[in-house]
Order: sequence, then structure tokens, then C-alpha cells
Amino acid sequence: MNKKKKILIVDDEKDLTKLLDYNLKQEGFDTLIAHEGKTALDMARRKKPDLIILDVMLPDLSGTEICKIVRSDNETADLPIIMLSAKGEEIDRILGLELGADDYVTKPFSPRELILRIKRVLKRGKGKRIIAEDESFLKRGLLTIDLSKHKVFVEKKEVGLTVKEFELLLELARDKGRVKTREGLLHNIWGYDDDVFTRTIDTHIRRLREKLGEAGDYIETVRGIGYRFKE
Repeated sequence: MNKKKKILIVDDEKDLTKLLDYNLKQEGFDTLIAHEGKTALDMARRKKPDLIILDVMLPDLSGTEICKIVRSDNETADLPIIMLSAKGEEIDRILGLELGADDYVTKPFSPRELILRIKRVLKRGKGKRIIAEDESFLKRGLLTIDLSKHKVFVEKKEVGLTVKEFELLLELARDKGRVKTREGLLHNIWGYDDDVFTRTIDTHIRRLREKLGEAGDYIETVRGIGYRFKE
């Protein structure tokens, strides 16, 4: 029997959380509910949900603050996050994705739309793991990428990467020497085709280079196009 996926709903609108709780359970998910940011962080660490639905506007911590904390904690860094917000401005959506959210949904929305997005994010993560299990290690100079465990080492020292940073590095390292456009990377890793969000790639590349240290120099910028991994 397949274990039910557990979804943590974080929103201070109780009517909305009840609606999502009902619809998610109807779809076969287990649910957890938090109306405040601090409670949500505690539940994320203790209950180990499979995905977090995270509202931007909360009474104590903002959703963006929570997203940053989740992504910086080794215990929760891999958790998929879908952010919710009444704000529809592009800058808010870009910020959410740059902070490490896997998707962004603007209120009002239909529960059915959100459930489809949840399934897409969970399926994308599952597909990455299946591919990884059929491979072992990818070595590039100082870098060693352990595909089965989703770990990265620079000269045998492990580097802590988020899921998206790992996927971005792997996408580039697998095709060393080949130029990857920002649009292509955005589509392959985030599933977006909107040119507005291509700056998200630049933010993630900058953080990835910083974390890799000396090995970050392997990632070259191709002006006006995108990036490539040095041969």
C-alpha cells in the first residue's frame, strides 16, 4: 500500500484552510494545518510533510521569511513549497521563486487548480529521484555529485545545496561545454516558460557559485544567453 502524502497547509484564513483540508483529504492526502509561521516551522521539522502550502501574509513571520528558514535548514531544505498570496504582482512571484519556492499561486484560486499544481510538484520530485537511482556519481574536476543521495562534494567536503541548486548544477554538469539558455533552465527545473522569471536563474547561479567556492568557477556566464559548465 502506498503511503499517503502529507501536506502542511500554512495560512491564517481559517475558512480557506478548512476548504483546502477537505479537498486535499478527498484527493487522498493527509493534512497538517498551521495558522502561524512559528507553528509551521515547528511542524515542518517534527512532522516531516511531503509538501508545504505557504501563504505569504501571516500574523507573525512572513511566508518569505519562513521559506528562507526552511531552505537554510538541512532538515527541511528539500521540502517542496508552493506559495500562496493575494498579491499578484510579478515582483512578488519572482521573489517567491528566488527564495526557493517550487511554485506560486495567486489568490483567489480554485482548489482543483492548486491540487493539480501539488501533484505536478510532487511528481517532478519523484521523477528526479527515479533517474538518480539508476546512476551513481558524476565527477567534474574538484566536484563529485552523488546522484543517488543528492549530495555534492568539493574535494571530498560536502556542500549543502537546496533541491533547486542541486538540480541546476546537475543540469549544467551533465552537459559540460554546452550552453544552457536561461529560458531552457527555467523550463527544465521550475516548469515555467515565462521570460519574466529568467532573473530567478541568475539569483540561483550566484548562490550556487558562492556555495561551491573554487569549484564555482566551473560555471561560466555566456553573455546574453545563459550559462555553461566548463569542459
